[in-house]
Amino acid sequence: MERGPPANSAGVRYSTQLQDMNNLDEGVEFLPAMNSKKMEKRGPRRPVVITVLIIVFLLVSLTTGLLFWHFKYRNIPVQKVFNGHLRVLNWEFLDAYENSSSPEFSMLARKVKSTVEEIYKNHADIGPYHKETVITAFSEGSVIAYYWSEFLVPKYREESLNRAIADKQSLVQRWNPRLRNPMLKVESVIAFPVDPSIAHSARDNSCMFSLHAKEGEVTSFTTPGFPNSPYPNNALCYWALRADASSTISLTFKTLELEPCRDDSDYIKVYDSLSPVEPHALVRLCGNYAPSYNLTFLSSQNVMLVTLVTNKEGRFPGFKAEFFQLPKLKACGETLKGDSGTFTTPYYPAHYPPDMDCVWNIEVPSIKNVKVRFNMFFVLEPGIPVSSCTKDYVQINGTRYCGERSQFVVASTTNKIELRFHSDQSYTDTGFSAEFLSYDSSDPCPGKFTCNTGRCIDRSMRCDGWLDCVDGSDERSCTCTEQQFKCQNGWCKPRFWVCDNVNDCGDNSDELQCSCSADSFKCDNGKCVPSTQKCDGKDNCGDGSDEGSCSTAGQTTVPCKEYTYKCRSGHCISKQNPECDGEQDCEDHSDEDNCNCGLRSYVRKSRIVGGQNSDVGEWPWQVSLHVKGQGHICGASLVSASWLVSAAHCFLPLQGIRYSDPSLWTAYLGLTDQGDRSGPNVQTRKIKRIISHPFFNDYTYDYDIAVLELQSPVTFTAVVQPICLPDATHNFPVGKDLWVTGWGATAEGGTGAAILQKAEIRLINQTVCNQLLTDQLTPRMMCVGILTGGVDACQGDSGGPLVSVEPSSRMFLAGVVSWGDGCAQRNKPGVYSRLTSLRDWIQEHTGL
Repeated sequence: MERGPPANSAGVRYSTQLQDMNNLDEGVEFLPAMNSKKMEKRGPRRPVVITVLIIVFLLVSLTTGLLFWHFKYRNIPVQKVFNGHLRVLNWEFLDAYENSSSPEFSMLARKVKSTVEEIYKNHADIGPYHKETVITAFSEGSVIAYYWSEFLVPKYREESLNRAIADKQSLVQRWNPRLRNPMLKVESVIAFPVDPSIAHSARDNSCMFSLHAKEGEVTSFTTPGFPNSPYPNNALCYWALRADASSTISLTFKTLELEPCRDDSDYIKVYDSLSPVEPHALVRLCGNYAPSYNLTFLSSQNVMLVTLVTNKEGRFPGFKAEFFQLPKLKACGETLKGDSGTFTTPYYPAHYPPDMDCVWNIEVPSIKNVKVRFNMFFVLEPGIPVSSCTKDYVQINGTRYCGERSQFVVASTTNKIELRFHSDQSYTDTGFSAEFLSYDSSDPCPGKFTCNTGRCIDRSMRCDGWLDCVDGSDERSCTCTEQQFKCQNGWCKPRFWVCDNVNDCGDNSDELQCSCSADSFKCDNGKCVPSTQKCDGKDNCGDGSDEGSCSTAGQTTVPCKEYTYKCRSGHCISKQNPECDGEQDCEDHSDEDNCNCGLRSYVRKSRIVGGQNSDVGEWPWQVSLHVKGQGHICGASLVSASWLVSAAHCFLPLQGIRYSDPSLWTAYLGLTDQGDRSGPNVQTRKIKRIISHPFFNDYTYDYDIAVLELQSPVTFTAVVQPICLPDATHNFPVGKDLWVTGWGATAEGGTGAAILQKAEIRLINQTVCNQLLTDQLTPRMMCVGILTGGVDACQGDSGGPLVSVEPSSRMFLAGVVSWGDGCAQRNKPGVYSRLTSLRDWIQEHTGL
């Protein structure tokens, strides 16, 4: 502001110019027109006068506008808030400093505040705009003070302030030579812009808490009112967590249910500090998480801050958390010797602490080479591309690795290898679990094929069309057999994958010869029809795919066909899969009725690679059917408060036992662990009646479907919810990823799993599947699996759900686990009862 011209001087200058011009105008002498010579000598011509007046007017207007902009907009004050901390070197920490109400806290806070204000005052870009500083907390080391400072700065000076605050050299203490012993000796003054959500939230002292961990004890804390009432709206809550000076903190959220995630939703942030500064943020959490999800975080020092920022709407339970103190790590990493061994990031599978550097020096016998295999690898930091790895990373042989990676191997050409792990001060992740192995350099994978990455795979997987090596090295330099198709990119793929409507080659060359001409439309069944016949109201394909996606919400009805969705009114629409998609397509809105289904309270993706354990509540429609004295026998799906869908073959008589007797069965709902059937989330119901399809064939397993009525309805909770039943016209396209779940055997001939298992598998072309299973499929069956093998349903999964996640995020029951040729064998997919072909029968017996 001091750089601009004074307002009063500008006003005088321009008012003088106006006065002079008026005097000039008054001095003009107007003579008779015939005396032209005299007129030219005595004054300027009229056009010149007008031009001068216009110029002066424009100058005055421009100056007035600039002055108006300067005072109205350029000088408009902007509020800026910064959070910071500083270290006081010549002061000892007292326990009383933990209590912000104590006299000791108040005394030291005044001294620190005065020191901060003095530092600000000595900087021309900071001092003039400082409004207020508040000291919020202290911690050890010698004493670390946490504070926030507010500034009011003209808009045009905002960037200068930002730069000055960001420059550590700006915030230095200047010594007064006349004071031999200053009151406070300060270093490390650091400040950062406040998170806008926090800056605009009202500070409420009633929602600020300070907790100190006790030796050998776990301390719990919750949001206000949890679990009986929701946390407050429009709130900013702080939990300052402390441990003893030589300790660190382990924090775990046991239950967490906030407003669903979006840009302006309620959220939790955890900081490795007592000041909410972004460079020390460990995690941002919103929405809800299953209790089994990894929500354990470690600090680098003896303090941690948990913040809750809420908006003006929503009523949610909040969280329950617990923390305890751990001895501070004296060293991270070690020397590992031997033929093999395992190691992990600190505290794995909890999130590793921030600000860490670990080194593992690995050495195997001198006649061997060494390799490291990462079985789990989660070193991901938000916003950091895996190509740069500038924050958290693992470094081996000069190469950095970060991100979320599937199993991979790093090998050395000697018997030694050094592995470094680094985490910065911000966001942390689960880390890694690894093993080191010794190997013979001449034969690194005895009896197996060695990928270029060092991974070992079975030789039978070499040149089989599937990329079993992460880098695809098992499929390079292959000679295609008579049973294989050679893609344009050189890959060899099984011939029966050609023209299956799936791009198996990657360059689509296996489907190019099946493509229709430019003026034709390719049906889902592979047939080509003229483009003009698409969306003409007629089923030219024979499977309705030329009419299946023509209609949008609000369009008029079409003639009813096998493939068209029928509204309750009897009118039909041609939009594909309109039910419960969030759009009202039927005039009577019946496509959006009865849609309280197919949604999960816990929607977080489990980060488990190589494992298939489900989280609590991840599949809330999954049912475990038990027979007294035998335990879990079959699975089922909850489709309403009183009805289950399962497989008819579960209720066939066997070894003299009449399994069709409802009194034998008990249904467990909300169950994840078979060893915890009496848990608080589990509901138990007896079966009232079992209705198997009358056409069920116990030889072919055709019509393998049954519905079960419960003796009393279940109560819907976060872990007990129904799955949506698809309409008979619902289309599940070939190649779509589906999920199968159950407690069945995890290996062929093995025992059942204790924890509910899940697998993502793919819907396979019916023609291809019939070739694989020698024409054993009927229209009531669907073929789903991973043809490489290794992922499949198995014994004990029978009757369980095969689930499709639709674009609306709602989930539909696509099939029921029925039969298969072994379990998870290559080119032997599982067979499932097709719900759409049996939908009318289900409705007839359940009314659903």
